[in-house]
Amino acid sequence: MKTKFLKLPLTIVCLFLAACAVITVNVYFPEKAAKEAYKSLDEMLLKNGEVKSPAGESAPPSELVPQEKPQSSLIDELRSFSLVPAAYAADADADALAIELSSMPEVLKAYDEMNRRLPRLNALFAGGGVGLTNQGLVSVREKTKVNAQDESLVAAENQSRKTVVMSMAKAILKLNKQKESKAALDQVLGKAAATYADTKREAARPGWWTQLQNGRWVQK
Repeated sequence: MKTKFLKLPLTIVCLFLAACAVITVNVYFPEKAAKEAYKSLDEMLLKNGEVKSPAGESAPPSELVPQEKPQSSLIDELRSFSLVPAAYAADADADALAIELSSMPEVLKAYDEMNRRLPRLNALFAGGGVGLTNQGLVSVREKTKVNAQDESLVAAENQSRKTVVMSMAKAILKLNKQKESKAALDQVLGKAAATYADTKREAARPGWWTQLQNGRWVQK
């Protein structure tokens, strides 16, 4: 009889744990808005390797992120700049995501670093030494066309891109008013990376190698 009483609580506990295990986090992923936010940041911070001022003029590389300039001042300028193209001005989610990302110091730092690498990276893409993966990262395709310094540049570039993608995932959770948990991030991160890759693939120049979502490499 005592054994039966012991089995009942154990059964209840097991059922409770099983129920918890099947609970999944459902986070709405605004793919179109995320894509437009990525494009907006690239157009503003990465266009031709130069930061564009609100007047449309290019700032010299040495003035990209003045060290003496307070972070809040830079964020104010970003907020005042047109983050979303006129055709998508009505897309509140895209605008919200772009503003949220532009307010993150780690994102601004990542874009500044990517901006400085852009000339050499574009040359590597053009020469076929590297290609764009289906996660939006840079992959060495022909080792004979890259040197040790280039490989270090690729590794650093990928770290910056991962920072941007992770920040997008966090911004989307915030947009959804969802708690930032590992389960929620894991669900959003893959989609954020795939959307980032789509954005970069569309921006790739003719002749560059890109990887499709099915893993196949094609030359644009």
